[in-house]
Amino acid sequence: TKCESGCVCADGLYENLDGRCVPAEECPCEYGGLAYGRGEQIQTECEICTCTKGKWKCVQKTRCSSTCNLYGEGHITTFDGQRFVFDGNCEYILAMDGCSVNRPISSFKIVTENVICGKSGVTCSRSISIYLGNLTIILRDETFAISGENPGVRYKVKKNALHLMFDIIIPGKYNMTLIWNKHMNFFIKISRETQETICGLCGNYNGNMKDDFETRSKYVASNELEFVNSWKENPLCGDVYFVVDPCSKNPYRKAWAEKTCSVINSHVFSACHNKVNRMPYYEACVRDSCGCDIGGDCQCMCDAIAVYAMACLEKGICIDWRTPEFCPVYCEYYN
Repeated sequence: TKCESGCVCADGLYENLDGRCVPAEECPCEYGGLAYGRGEQIQTECEICTCTKGKWKCVQKTRCSSTCNLYGEGHITTFDGQRFVFDGNCEYILAMDGCSVNRPISSFKIVTENVICGKSGVTCSRSISIYLGNLTIILRDETFAISGENPGVRYKVKKNALHLMFDIIIPGKYNMTLIWNKHMNFFIKISRETQETICGLCGNYNGNMKDDFETRSKYVASNELEFVNSWKENPLCGDVYFVVDPCSKNPYRKAWAEKTCSVINSHVFSACHNKVNRMPYYEACVRDSCGCDIGGDCQCMCDAIAVYAMACLEKGICIDWRTPEFCPVYCEYYN
């Protein structure tokens, strides 16, 4: 209806993010605040998405993996996405197969041993044992030890400044990637070639979050503590009856914890906020930062933030959040 000054693209051309007019085939795609060019791909655990004419076209992967997280002072996210917190000074089965009554033969078992790391009684996962038949891998004191052998299992160990990673293949059954940050965070990423039943604190991996609290006796527990107690490796350990709230025990630490963990809610992670719900990670960070009161408090806080950064990475969003002043990663000697 009226004339407006300015530039427009000719028919059939579209303005890209650089302000140039390009044909539809060259239109970029947007994801997490970043632009991706024609043909570029992003991957999630279950999909591969390709940028085509400004839109994402996604293809389901043939084998879909899922990840169970154990981090901080007993925070767990199961394979199916259920979250809970527990404090228990004992060994617990995180994940194993051979859970069905008909086939009780296990080809793998992953056990976490918790150690008290705060005056209020909170625990941190410090030791992980991986049993693969006669092959055993123990993760403890920032290193690992391997004993025995199992010719039916292939594995590879990789390291970087932050993590120890184990790629484990049980042919015809599972591909697993285990990632340990040498402190409190442990991730089990698994894809399976059969519909073998899995059980333990990481849940039953059947796609249904609501029945994840399945006990060793094959019934769904009424609460998470009943569920946790059923997966003790050593039945002589004491049961857990309540979960400590470290911030109520250490109120003087709460303000510091909220201030330092607020980086999760800040613009630093803004590209990820609409991809991964940040509140459970923020609350876990505050809880852990209140609880680590006998050393390692900054480590607890940084580990909790790193879990959110890793969840963002799973969605294809890479956040550069560490700085020399905040949770730095020290370069290897002379590197």
